[in-house]
Parts: sequence; C-alpha cells; structure tokens
Amino acid sequence: MLKGKCILVGITGGIAAYKICELIRMYKKNGADVKVICTPNAMNFVTKLTLQNLSQNEVYVQEFDVKEWKPEHISLADEADIMVIAPATANTISKIAQGIADNLLTSVACAFSKKIIIAPAMNCNMWNNETVQENIKKLQSKGVEILEPESGFLACGYLGKGRLCSLEKIFNETVEALSYSQKLAGKKVVITSGGTIEDIDPVRYISNYSSGKMGFALANVAKEMGAEVVLITTKPFEAPYKIVKVKSALDMQKAVEDEFETSDIVIMAAAVADYRVKNQAEQKMKKVAGVNETLTLELVQNPDILKCLCEKKIHQLVVGFCAESENLLENAKEKIAKKGCDYLIANDISRSDIGFSSDDNEVTILEKSGKIEKLEKASKKVIARKILEYIYE
Repeated sequence: MLKGKCILVGITGGIAAYKICELIRMYKKNGADVKVICTPNAMNFVTKLTLQNLSQNEVYVQEFDVKEWKPEHISLADEADIMVIAPATANTISKIAQGIADNLLTSVACAFSKKIIIAPAMNCNMWNNETVQENIKKLQSKGVEILEPESGFLACGYLGKGRLCSLEKIFNETVEALSYSQKLAGKKVVITSGGTIEDIDPVRYISNYSSGKMGFALANVAKEMGAEVVLITTKPFEAPYKIVKVKSALDMQKAVEDEFETSDIVIMAAAVADYRVKNQAEQKMKKVAGVNETLTLELVQNPDILKCLCEKKIHQLVVGFCAESENLLENAKEKIAKKGCDYLIANDISRSDIGFSSDDNEVTILEKSGKIEKLEKASKKVIARKILEYIYE
C-alpha cells in the first residue's frame, strides 16, 4: 500500500515513544521508506540503534549534526511525502503551533509544506489545558490532522483522556492521506487568481482588492492531490507547476482559452473586472488647473469569461466564484443559473475576517442541481481542500 512513499516519523519525549517501533515496522512492511526524527528527550524512552534497525535509515536527532552539504531540516522536509508525529507532547504541539523551531523536529515541521499528522499523548490534565487546546485548534485550522488521544489508564497513574490512539488508526490515516495525493492524478486543473488590471493610461488603472490567495491555495491543493496544475494569475507567485502571468481581463480570457480544450477542471477564482476603459490613453493624462476639473472615463464591458467557458464546455467541469457584499445566497443562485457553471463558490466580502486579502475564508458551495453546502471559517488552504474534495466526491 505504501510502496514508493517516504514517511517522516517524528518521535517526542513521551512514554508512548516505545510504541512507535511497531508503527515503523508496519510502514516498512507495507513498502514505505521511513525516516525518523527524534527530539533529544525522546532518546530517554527509545534508542537510536533500535530505530535505525527498524527503519533501515539514519535516525536524526541533532539539528546541526550535518553529514552532507544540505541543511537537514530542509532536505528531510523536501524528500518526504508525509510527516507523522507520534507521540506528540504538549510541548512539541505548542511549539509547532506557534512556529517555534528550536530543535530538528520542530524545524522540519516548520518547513514541511505537505500533509502532517499529529497523534498526541500526555497527561489528561495537560490535554485539557486551555492553551494546549487552543494550539490544537490552531493547527487544525491550518490543515494539520490531529488524531485525538484515547481515554484509559495513563502511565502517570491518572485515569482519563491522554493515551496515544491505536497504531492501526495512525497507520490507516497515513494510508488515507497518501491516497489523497492520487485523487486528481491524470487530471488537468486550470485555476485563475487575482484581480485583473485595466489600464487608463501608462500610470493609472482600474482594479480591485483581490489578493489571489484563494486561487493560490486551490492550485497548491490541486497539486497535492496529484493534478497537472496551470495557474493563470495577475499576482507574482512561484510554485512547482505551470504559471501564466496575465494582466487584464482580455489577457486572462486568452490564457484560459488556450488551456481550456485540454483541461478537465477549470476554477475561475480570479476577480475579473466587469469593465475596461474604452479609449486607453497612450501617454500620461495631464491635469490642467482650471481646465479639466473633472474627468470622465468611458467604460465598456469585458467579456464574461465564465459564461463563455460554460457555453462551450464538452467534458470540462467548470467552477465559478462570486464575491458578494449583500444577499449572498440570492445573488449566488441567480449567478449560477445565469452562468451555467457546474459549481459556484460564494464569498461574503463584507466581513473583514474572511474578505479580500484575509488568510481565512468561509464559503458556500452551490451546485447546478440546487444543492447547497456551507463551509465554515477556516484557513484558505483548508477551504481549498474541502472545495476540491467536495468536487471530487
């Protein structure tokens, strides 16, 4: 099940550390390449030699014990397909949640851009600590999967919630997470992002507040799910997939049409300007005191890219976005009927906590069949994952 996959196992300083020896064996038995990172305190509970024999790889502990030219915390993060931290102490969980990178394991977690699974184990009072729970929720909002501990008799003598969950659960969740990376394998996903720019003259333009963050998140998650991704964007962005930089609505229309025929899914997350200046000035427009106290711009409609795509789609699945400041559902229902797209993602831009430029979002998914699904507030990456999983299912 895990052949060809590299699993990074992080072990922290808890009594349940000895159980991870069996988890490593399970991973290896199913074909995975396993690399182990331990915190220094983990070495009080399990030996480096044992872990090396089980994983058949070097075991990493010290951050500056570098045997090769490349920084270990970066190379380990790049090589692995998934990171599993078990058992995870309250200390390590809180450090990762706050971005603290004071040992090799937390440094790798900070640099890890793929799926992370954390299986906590600790005293029940520590688990119920308000700060620890806040850190758990913060990690979950960023897309980290938390496998909650079980209730039972604890090594400290307490009876309560804090025992490491079963190894079978950790193993099964790892397999599920890695199979996630194949859900869109063989599919070409085209995504637009950012607000288009319509020039008035060489120094002025009409645009909007779109940051492109939602489109970036969708593109990154689609890549994680195994898709061939093409991101068409007005914003500067670097990623390990094809990026087409555009400026105006007409530029974006051409770029999308160039990719449309060979695409399987098109997601129009960009905020495309409805109008452009009819007669763009070739030179900077000068202000003359007492002469041109007012300025009138004649605007013409830009093409409706989403509607045009829907009219000519054959096998493609087309997803639209709409940004509304009032009557969200009513306007969204009207738009999906008018545009003819398969799905429409409705955003409420009147809220500062989820509007333009925010790192979080809360959206409503509308299907052309009439079904409606609301996704509660979360990071844009989590929302992107839920949107793509919803479409996939």
